[in-house]
Amino acid sequence: MKIRHKVLFFLFLLSIITFLDRVCMNVVSKYVKADLDLDNQSFGYILGAFSLAYALFELPTGILGDRIGPRKVLTRVVIWWSGFTALTGTAFGFVYLLIVRFLFGIGEAGAYPNAAIVISRWFPTVEVGRAQSVIWAAGRIGGALTPLIVIPLVHAVGWRTAFFILGIVGTLWATAWYFWFKDNPAEHKDITQKEIEEIESGRKETTSNHKIDWKIIVKNRNIWLLMLMCHLFFYAAYFFTNWSSTYFQEGRHMSEAQTKNFISLSYFLGAIGCIVGGFASDILSKKWGLKLGRRIVGVTGLGSSSICFLGAGLTTNNELAGYLLALCVLLKDLTLPVAFAVCVDIGKQNSGTVTGAMNFAGQMGGFFITIIFGVIVQQTGNFNYPLFLIAGCLLVASALWFFIDPTKTISSES
Repeated sequence: MKIRHKVLFFLFLLSIITFLDRVCMNVVSKYVKADLDLDNQSFGYILGAFSLAYALFELPTGILGDRIGPRKVLTRVVIWWSGFTALTGTAFGFVYLLIVRFLFGIGEAGAYPNAAIVISRWFPTVEVGRAQSVIWAAGRIGGALTPLIVIPLVHAVGWRTAFFILGIVGTLWATAWYFWFKDNPAEHKDITQKEIEEIESGRKETTSNHKIDWKIIVKNRNIWLLMLMCHLFFYAAYFFTNWSSTYFQEGRHMSEAQTKNFISLSYFLGAIGCIVGGFASDILSKKWGLKLGRRIVGVTGLGSSSICFLGAGLTTNNELAGYLLALCVLLKDLTLPVAFAVCVDIGKQNSGTVTGAMNFAGQMGGFFITIIFGVIVQQTGNFNYPLFLIAGCLLVASALWFFIDPTKTISSES
């Protein structure tokens, strides 16, 4: 196995752990709310604390990774968030849990911008889309595994101990990463000269200065389009991350077993969507050019997901709603690796900064929908109103892909 594929395997595991720790709160929501006497609006603020922290620290950790390298940054942030994952299990009230989840979000903010930096340094251009698809598919696998692992764990040892166990898993990953990974391929003791040449002859990242003039970010139309698209996209993503369990159990009156199955199905289909979207984008880009190859997947995935979200909100059939929402994840996640691949396409040596900017906007979308969902449901008692909002957001996000141009790099527009 080539060393870059071993690197990708490390990132694969990282993404699984990221979503295990993130989706766990959704899966155990009814136990946490009952134990701490929280209603949906209060619980929404706790979920939103994670999203807000994630958003605020996306860009700083992306910049930090560009400057000091993803080896050190990923080690630090994974140990950080694993510690606060464990501390989640010690929660005794609303304010304490709010603070812990905010600090947890600070750590998780560093994961995907720095994973993008690793991809930009370790993979040639023709493999960027598929490498991103593997990382995001792993996240979806992590989400799918969460209810299958955590619910039996909660029944066996309680929700508090479950968070502690997940914290240990992340710490083990960070230790292995620090001692094995190198920021630059040529520094790895096991890599061959042939593989170094393969990577360097066709990679997006260069060895030039990693500093970027902020005027370029602020004035770059492409980056603003990516940010707005991602902001709207994450309205859908965070419904599944934070509220799907509550929606199925309280809104659709499903059993815990049914809820577990639909959440797992959603994320498994999302994994398929990530793989198909990344590979399809690379294949289409090779055949018809980068601009068309990236756009086709973005427009198709988000547009069709919008229709399925609308259908799920309108139907009175609970089973059909569950399957439509699962299909939504598959369709919207066709676009996910493509969006991050575009960050590498246009960012080059500053891919961590561009990814951080895009994901900051996305996480702010996650923050807003997390709060909005809780408030709407608490005030109206209707769990489908937020789905109509999400459907509209996805439709606009789909249209924005007609204007995103992955061929216009930062340097070409500066």
